[in-house]
Amino acid sequence: MITTANALHSLKPNSEWVLRDDVLEWQDSEETEPTALELSNEVTRLQAVYDSQLYARTRKAKYDLLNQDEMRYDDVKNSTTTWVDAIDTIKAAHPKP
Repeated sequence: MITTANALHSLKPNSEWVLRDDVLEWQDSEETEPTALELSNEVTRLQAVYDSQLYARTRKAKYDLLNQDEMRYDDVKNSTTTWVDAIDTIKAAHPKP
């Protein structure tokens, strides 16, 4: 879940601030403090970006379970397509939107 801290880091990456129990204490004299609306909009935007990448995170988790180097080696030695088939199965199960 995207937080106000994530939004602050995104909007004002080099600013100085403290967030305690959702109360923002702005400590930066050079950067202006973002408004509540700016923070809310950034949280919404960042959450939408995160949500849109669910398929990629799911695919990566599945790819990581494969011993891909060995699969590719075995495919070359045995003239098979085990690795490509496994990748295609993962992509089909978790399509890109």
